[in-house]
Amino acid sequence: MSFIRNGIFLLILAGATHIGIFFLNPDFSGTVQKEVRILEGASFKSVAELLTERQLITNSIYFRLLGQWHGKDQKIKPGLYTFHAAMRPIDILDLLVLGKISQKEITIREGQSSREIAKILYQAGLGYEEDFLIATRDPILLHELGIGAESLEGYLFPDTYFIAEGASSEDIIKQMVNRFKSRFNPLLEKTEVLSELSQREIVILASMIDKETSESSERPIISAVFHNRLRQGMRLQSDPTVIFGLPDFNGNLTRKDLVTPSSYNTYLIPGLPPGPIGNPGEAALSAAMAPADVEYLYFVSKNNGTHYFSKTLEEHNAAVNKYQRNLS
Repeated sequence: MSFIRNGIFLLILAGATHIGIFFLNPDFSGTVQKEVRILEGASFKSVAELLTERQLITNSIYFRLLGQWHGKDQKIKPGLYTFHAAMRPIDILDLLVLGKISQKEITIREGQSSREIAKILYQAGLGYEEDFLIATRDPILLHELGIGAESLEGYLFPDTYFIAEGASSEDIIKQMVNRFKSRFNPLLEKTEVLSELSQREIVILASMIDKETSESSERPIISAVFHNRLRQGMRLQSDPTVIFGLPDFNGNLTRKDLVTPSSYNTYLIPGLPPGPIGNPGEAALSAAMAPADVEYLYFVSKNNGTHYFSKTLEEHNAAVNKYQRNLS
């Protein structure tokens, strides 16, 4: 009997040793990186089998035992992961539980439009442009996010994002809109709002301000120009709004463009355009809420990144003659 007991003990010891070696040592060697996508709702068994199939582990049963032993078999997170072939099974498990999925760093600049953002994401390998643009106009998603508009133009906050590879357009949009809310709402609370515009109109005006200038000191002044013109019933005559409304802008704004009918042509329509023309940053939103206390009604580019501001049309025309060539 003692012989039998000793034999069983040795078998258990050998098995435990084998499993321990599996847990603590890599199953493969080399530095080859492999991407593995874990789907939402995937069972731990299917994950173990997938890792075996991708030659990251040799034994799916042992990996399942590893997960159960550590109480982590129900804690893995979905996403696209990057593993290298020489990782230990325990390290692979830890990454799956921590959710350390592959991410790409994306920076959206102030004023960029949804179309420009879609192109940036596509070039980074984060989906297709048209899919993203369709999602920005999805009424169900707009309702879910609490945005009372026809599109999310204006609400995709410009910032640096770390986006998981394989993230859907909807997930990316939610991240950007939530970032907008986290900045816009506190801004409303802490800023002495001098504008009589609605929140929606503030976003529209802020998008125009960001397109007109990147000079931080000028934003409140340009905001004041537009506020002053609105109060006096003057048309805003903003070139960026005209450009936004052109289906095939070639980079050269002409006099013909300025008289081409469009719902965004503020040379022809009264008041603000029907929607934002880009996605404004915090500085432009703040400027739209609190314009400078000035009486300017006009401004023209000085071709150095700044503008010349005028109170009268006569002064403005002189500045145009000085700084601008005639449009062709």
